[in-house]
Amino acid sequence: MTRTNGGDLLVQVMRDNGVDTAFGVVSVHNLPLVEAVSRDLRFVPVRHEAAAVNAADGYARATGGLGVAITSTGTGAGNAAGAMVEALTAGSRVLHVTGQIDSPFLGQGRGVIHETKDQASMLAAISKHSATVASAGEAGSVLREAVRSALSVPSGPSSVEWPIDLQYAEQQVSSAPAERGATPPSVDPASVRSAVEVIRSAERPLLWVGGGGTGAGELVRELAELLGAGVLTSNSGRGSVPEDHELVIGNFAANPEAAPLLAEADLLISIGTHFRSNETKHYSLQLPAKHVQIDVDPAAVGRVHPAAVGLTGETEQVLPQLLAELAGTTVGGPDWRAKVTSTRAAVRAHLRSAIGRYQLICDAMRQTLPAEAVIARDVTIPSSQWGNRLLEIYRPNTNVFPVGGGIGQGLATGIGAAIGTPQAPTAVLVGDGGLAVHLGELATLAQEQPWLVLVVFNDGGYGVLRNMQDKHADRRSGVDLFTPNFGLLAESLDMPYALVNKADAFAEAFAKAVAEHRPFLIEVDVTALEPTPSPFVPPVHVPS
Repeated sequence: MTRTNGGDLLVQVMRDNGVDTAFGVVSVHNLPLVEAVSRDLRFVPVRHEAAAVNAADGYARATGGLGVAITSTGTGAGNAAGAMVEALTAGSRVLHVTGQIDSPFLGQGRGVIHETKDQASMLAAISKHSATVASAGEAGSVLREAVRSALSVPSGPSSVEWPIDLQYAEQQVSSAPAERGATPPSVDPASVRSAVEVIRSAERPLLWVGGGGTGAGELVRELAELLGAGVLTSNSGRGSVPEDHELVIGNFAANPEAAPLLAEADLLISIGTHFRSNETKHYSLQLPAKHVQIDVDPAAVGRVHPAAVGLTGETEQVLPQLLAELAGTTVGGPDWRAKVTSTRAAVRAHLRSAIGRYQLICDAMRQTLPAEAVIARDVTIPSSQWGNRLLEIYRPNTNVFPVGGGIGQGLATGIGAAIGTPQAPTAVLVGDGGLAVHLGELATLAQEQPWLVLVVFNDGGYGVLRNMQDKHADRRSGVDLFTPNFGLLAESLDMPYALVNKADAFAEAFAKAVAEHRPFLIEVDVTALEPTPSPFVPPVHVPS
């Protein structure tokens, strides 16, 4: 009979929760875990621990399930910290399992290899939930509790540190039901009735949908159509209602063409959104005074924008009750609906005029990719200027981007998404500066061979910051970078490659890349393309 250990236990927990893949970096402090996952499921050996968490994050977002990352103790766990911050910011369902030194030596400062001071506190700071396996017998319950926490709304990543001697310890392994997130409190009926009174008194309603609305898209659509309400979204809320719907204005609240509609609206219903600074002109965006806020977190109600009524609960719980009470209600009339649809057209026309011939690239991507294709976007000018707005999203699980705004996470996140959704292509938009942060993940891409098209917009540095310095400073600092020859790099990885230096040549190159059904690198030479009529410069908040 084969002796089972902690690796077998991790495999069973993954199987019980519908996870077939883990991402990680092998180490002497996680060998039993990696060996078992590699033997029985799929282990993807990324080249950096941050990429392991990013890939698990992308896998979770694209599949709607749990992502698993395996790292080592000390430096390995520290390397994962930035990606854990992104998963925490995004509320991603990630289980991060990291090693730890032998349990008898914990906390003694002996200088055991990979030892670090108070790793548990670091993990607590970057995780929604963190725990230490203190004995072999409790390892299963620790892992399952971590999964349960990651899945419970508001969701977020869990970290488990597991001493190496306890990983090797013998385990009694048996299957168990899939973990379910904790049930949130029921919605207050009195608050629902108060919200209905406020809504019925309005004539010109708008919705603002964030990431908390993505699990209830059909209900959001039903509410919008019932009320004749325009649908604004945060970047995280994109695809809650397909962006080709005539009532969807989208992630354009800060667009100047949306200002008249916001000024005229007499009601805002927000659904699971944080009203982030970069989406509200650093909180200076003028929003309707009358506000009904739906959020699972009671602390979020009124935190950024005062709320007349707060409905605390999951969107999937709140909206059916709200819709039942509103049955037969007419709020926004045909004139308001017409203003919504005209605003939808106006914000898009405004952005198209600002990006010039880049609209050919945007349109080619959308026309080539099926609706179920994940579009993962790093922090780069094309993503920030038009990829996060004009490139339409039809399903929320295809909308993958760094919620926290950290550069360099796009490729690894896209790899995780592509591995989780092999039935459709994944497109990843990066800049050369962001790609350089985790350039080694090109080797992961070449090794794992997912259906992924990597589009590198090469302007020789950090374009967003360069534009900011050109506008606001008297010199450039730290933004101009040496860039590798991406053609030679792709060749060394046996990866097909195309160079695009004219916008009207992109469609053919991209269609060919998607048709390959394997990794393909497209380099867009930004310096050779016509410059955008309006250079992208994000608003700068300078404290007084």
